Amino acid sequence: MAIHADHELHRRRFGRNLGLGLVLGAFVILVFGLTIVKVSRQDEHGNPPGMEASQ
Repeated sequence: MAIHADHELHRRRFGRNLGLGLVLGAFVILVFGLTIVKVSRQDEHGNPPGMEASQ
């Protein structure tokens, strides 16, 4: 048990911080996933699909 009870303002702030943290985490996962897809679709020379390798 806490020494003193949390103020109502702290509970609201925690809820907002938790929501913002989840949104930022989802954004990081989205950017990471798009990066993995983009990198995995390149050939050994770094060319995107459908592009001929220059010789």
